[in-house]
Amino acid sequence: MGAYNLQVNIDEDSGFCFGVVYAIDMAEEILAEDGYLYCLGDIVHNDEEVERLKAKGLRIIDHEALKDLYNEKVLIRAHGEAPDTYRLALEHNITLIDASCPVVLKLQNRIKTSHDNKENIVIFGKHGHAEVIGLQGQTNGEALVFQDLAELDNVELPQQITLYSQTTKSTDKFYHIKDQLIGRGYEVKANDTICRQVSNRDKDLGSFAVKYDKVVFVSGKKSSNGKVLFEVCRKHNPNTYFVSAVEEVHPEMFNPGDTIGISGATSTPMWLMEKVKAKLQSF
Repeated sequence: MGAYNLQVNIDEDSGFCFGVVYAIDMAEEILAEDGYLYCLGDIVHNDEEVERLKAKGLRIIDHEALKDLYNEKVLIRAHGEAPDTYRLALEHNITLIDASCPVVLKLQNRIKTSHDNKENIVIFGKHGHAEVIGLQGQTNGEALVFQDLAELDNVELPQQITLYSQTTKSTDKFYHIKDQLIGRGYEVKANDTICRQVSNRDKDLGSFAVKYDKVVFVSGKKSSNGKVLFEVCRKHNPNTYFVSAVEEVHPEMFNPGDTIGISGATSTPMWLMEKVKAKLQSF
């Protein structure tokens, strides 16, 4: 215990969601057998965890590099992929190790069905996000993606629209958007496909955050879900810090005797939160 005598607890509901656990387990199994494995995009939006797996032989490639790859194994991460990726893999004799999250796969199927039924699809999601690219791919790129309602202000939308959401968005925001669109006179068929492991964390996190003097929220900067959950923490406890690495935690952020809660995104490894805890206790 350091001189600051900080009381530190980790939120036991935080840590990897099952989709990420599944992808990382699959990767580690193959790395143990083959010594290397290609992965299309960052396996998880957390640089520390990516570095740990790279040290075991994980090779992160992008879609451009995939075009030059033949006769190899390639992991598809939890975010899922567009149909083009599967077609290319067939042509190049690439074995796909498909770790797409079941929640994402179900959403892809629903969007594809809507598209086949000639529905006008709008997707509430982050532009350029891996999952969103995979979703848009189910519609031959025809679905309209927006991350903010204001983007739709000057867009001529059809009278009838089918609304979907990236799986890690906030449920409150999704229903707010649905109501706003109905208020604008559209007929909206809304499909709430938000992952309950994420949206339930929304609810539980608030009651976790208020218990402490300060909250340290550990997440990769690229994590969409991390941004959502950090905001939830901050709303309930303004003394919330966003950190991506142990080095970002400093004694001057705290007062002696503070109670501190540590939480993280669904892409934050538990070992990283443990390291943050150990550092806090050393102050």
